[in-house]
Amino acid sequence: MRIVLVGPPGAGKGTQAAFLAKNLKIPHISTGDLFRANISKGTELGKQAKAFMDAGNLVPDEVTIGMAHDRMTQPDATNGFLLDGFPRNVSQAEALDESLKADGQKLDAVLDLEVPEDEVVKRIAGRRICRNDSSHVFHVTYSKPKTEGVCDVCGGELYQRGDDQEETVRKRLDVYHRETEPIIDHYKAQGLVVTISALGKVNEVTKRAMDALKGDK
Repeated sequence: MRIVLVGPPGAGKGTQAAFLAKNLKIPHISTGDLFRANISKGTELGKQAKAFMDAGNLVPDEVTIGMAHDRMTQPDATNGFLLDGFPRNVSQAEALDESLKADGQKLDAVLDLEVPEDEVVKRIAGRRICRNDSSHVFHVTYSKPKTEGVCDVCGGELYQRGDDQEETVRKRLDVYHRETEPIIDHYKAQGLVVTISALGKVNEVTKRAMDALKGDK
């Protein structure tokens, strides 16, 4: 299957992408991984991306699209892939359509993870990270530390990242609504969108997604 995963920040796209890709036996292709891989390998596209990033500028669509196309044509993606974080806007979606068409391929589904805006803010603004190890993550509601402000694992101080603060989260949501959400209508016109609720436990959402992709909605 060739799938695009879409949803607002805090919808759990990264977590669900990993589980879905494993269940479907297809590679999980995320924009972040594409950038890191191309930059670390020193590819021509990676050098271009790094130059823009070092200058504090956004990486142009054509560079991102080039990386995505290169990754989608790798041997492990012959039977499909799951795109996470790409396309990010309608122009990228149109370019993806053309790229797949040129390769004699097409998308099978666009999985839309739906989460109420207040829940998104609650999920992200409630996160607390350990200063000693950023992999130690807690939540003021869903995964409280035993002692407030203290990491259960190493005793380090827990803090709220700047981009997790409510004002910043709402700005990120505004960007999502303005730039990314319109791709849902783009794909609805092609009959590709499958919308599921991303509320509940991780395994419940994964099952919901798998059932929807199989047509058991």
